[in-house]
Amino acid sequence: EFRPEAEFGEIKSLIIITVPQPQYKVIFHWNNKEVPLIVPPTYLHGMAIIKEIKAFLTEILKPSGYNVEFARVPQKTLAVRVGLAEYGRNNITYVPGMGSFHRLSTFYSNFPYDQDEWQELQMMDLCKECSACVQKCPTGAIPTDRFLLRVERCLTFHNEHPGDIPFPDWIDPSWHNCLVGCMHCQKVCPANKKVINWVEPGPTFNEEETKLLLSRKSVEQLPEETRKKVEKYDLANYLNVYPRNLGAILNRE
Repeated sequence: EFRPEAEFGEIKSLIIITVPQPQYKVIFHWNNKEVPLIVPPTYLHGMAIIKEIKAFLTEILKPSGYNVEFARVPQKTLAVRVGLAEYGRNNITYVPGMGSFHRLSTFYSNFPYDQDEWQELQMMDLCKECSACVQKCPTGAIPTDRFLLRVERCLTFHNEHPGDIPFPDWIDPSWHNCLVGCMHCQKVCPANKKVINWVEPGPTFNEEETKLLLSRKSVEQLPEETRKKVEKYDLANYLNVYPRNLGAILNRE
């Protein structure tokens, strides 16, 4: 049984907030060519966003004697349950005006809130007459006969695995499209029409740095200049998967 606890004492409410977040373009140099790769929304700067939101909420609530503490809970499910977001057919959450380009954060609080606005899990109305993501997914991970993904077919499922787990033989190298994660279904989603071109520049790695990122070195083992790039853009969390993910893409070049 899940029993949430907070340092401030009794939890009386959950506060869930989402903020817009872009894609980031990371450029690698390889064989005298530039290889640009996307990192989808939700992967980078997670802790920084949590700290900013916590500071914002604390500034509002602390003068009245209330506290907040980050909650490690199922963010997507909660967001849909309270009506902040809706599920797409691809099991990604969408928010009006942001599409799927947003990052969710939930906080425990002792702020009293008695209204119950719990909703049933549901898919966007837009999805009922649309199959763009189903048609675009190269692995067949998005079914039409059920709501849940075939997670074992999802590219994201496989490229988020620890880096020492190789890709299954059935995955065609041409399907890879991101440094981590996948954008196939999000790119064609009509709900993302207004945000799909929102791409912010990330770091550029020269050929020597690219080789280092393929060598399974830890952040501490990287040269200072390379390490600073990795840390500035919060790329360290997935450093262990880059040799496999990046290697699969560079081998196509």
